[in-house]
Amino acid sequence: MRTYTSVVEPEDGGGYYVAVPALPGCFTRGSTVEECRERAVEAIEVHIAGLRADGEPVPEEVGAPQLVAVTVAA
Repeated sequence: MRTYTSVVEPEDGGGYYVAVPALPGCFTRGSTVEECRERAVEAIEVHIAGLRADGEPVPEEVGAPQLVAVTVAA
């Protein structure tokens, strides 16, 4: 079993975009946060299967990503 952090961001037109920072290229979308959670599991499983099929290593999450708010003059 592995645990990966998924980042869920609201989209302008509704719904959410989900990315998995520890697995570059692994992303999905969903209408609700719960749907995003379910789809993230599927996306991670498919992504890992693809890495293994290609003989690539499966990255481990070293530490949970942190959100940092930065204010800039625009």
